[in-house]
Amino acid sequence: MSKNILSPQQNTELLGILKARFEHHTQRHAGINWPDVQRKLEAAPENLWTLNEMEFTGGEPDVVGFDDKTGEYIFFDCAAESPKGRRSICYDRTAWEARKEHKPENTAMDMATEMGVEILTEEQYRELQTLGNFDLKTSSWIKTPADIRKLGGAIFCDRRYNTVFTYHNGADSYYAARGFRGVLKV
Repeated sequence: MSKNILSPQQNTELLGILKARFEHHTQRHAGINWPDVQRKLEAAPENLWTLNEMEFTGGEPDVVGFDDKTGEYIFFDCAAESPKGRRSICYDRTAWEARKEHKPENTAMDMATEMGVEILTEEQYRELQTLGNFDLKTSSWIKTPADIRKLGGAIFCDRRYNTVFTYHNGADSYYAARGFRGVLKV
């Protein structure tokens, strides 16, 4: 098996998990039919591998939309809190290398690349929050604009007091309750 291809049994198990989540959270994807999503997934095994990585790290990926222009289904990490398997990480490799001591094991940007996802933008994060209440106890790094990142900062979001907040921090910071959420287009 290729590194980024699941076995037939893994495919079946993952598709079962995704289908059950899809059927349980119909408000996230009104007007989208599971058989259409499944056909698209089965035609692109590398996307199933990425979704499996999202699932394995605690992201609970689910369909949140369809892009009419590209014909792609959009998956976001929909776990109630920032995925457990992606916490205690700084923003990117540059920030990691700048730390003199107590370096985290990984970075959000590196993990996202390894998994085959993009980190949610602020707009996508706010879109996610229209589908439910996420990050009530945790926070998630979001894609940071280059001008902020060039100055050493990075941004993250969470939901408190029924409001979505965007904050800043040094890109080299990391906390046990901060991870990142990914997006995959299939």
